[in-house]
Order: sequence, then structure tokens, then C-alpha cells
Amino acid sequence: MTLKIDIDEGAAPPYEQVRAQISAQARSGALPVGYRLPTVRGLAESLGLAVNTVAKAYRALEADGVIETRGRNGTYVAAAGQAAERELAAAAQAYADRARRLGLDGQAALAAVRDALRAAYGE
Repeated sequence: MTLKIDIDEGAAPPYEQVRAQISAQARSGALPVGYRLPTVRGLAESLGLAVNTVAKAYRALEADGVIETRGRNGTYVAAAGQAAERELAAAAQAYADRARRLGLDGQAALAAVRDALRAAYGE
């Protein structure tokens, strides 16, 4: 098991590509819980990116609960699957409550979510 990241120059910003690829590999199990990630500096060097770019991706991943930093001991893939699912369910519930308060019916609320997902995922 090794971390595999490919940066596409013409795609999303590099930090977002790093964040998305690590997140996807952690969710799929390609990077198991407890897998030690490279240091920010080491990953930046291997990818040819600025240290701040990788640091921004790691901060976003940590905020999402995908990774955890253990001080000088390094950065590891966290057991985030259940936490991420709970957070997503809470966000969905909050959205549904807000849509109802705004007077939208279920179809309009669902259409707005589909549009947002298409925009977010580039579909």
C-alpha cells in the first residue's frame, strides 16, 4: 500500500487534487486506517509542489476527519468513515429543514442538491 497522487496541471487547484485523492484512497481502503502519510515537506517535494500547497490539503483533510496529526509522530489516516457519514447525515438533515422553512417542495430541494453536486464534482 502506497499513496498514489497524480497532479493534472489543467484540472482543479493542486491542493484540491491532493485532498481529493487522499480522501478517495482513504475511503476506498487503498490507504487503510493507521497508514502513515508522508510529511508535508516530503510529499511536496515528491509531487513538485510548494510546501504550503500540501499543508493546505492536509489541513482540509484533518478538518474533514480523514487524517489525524499526532505531533512529531506523524500524520495518519484516521478512522473517519463513520464520522464522515454522521457529519454528512447531519448536513443533509439541516439542508432538508432549511429547504422546508424556505417553502421549497421536495423536488425543488432535490434539484438544488443535484445541481450543487454536478458543480462540485464537475459532472
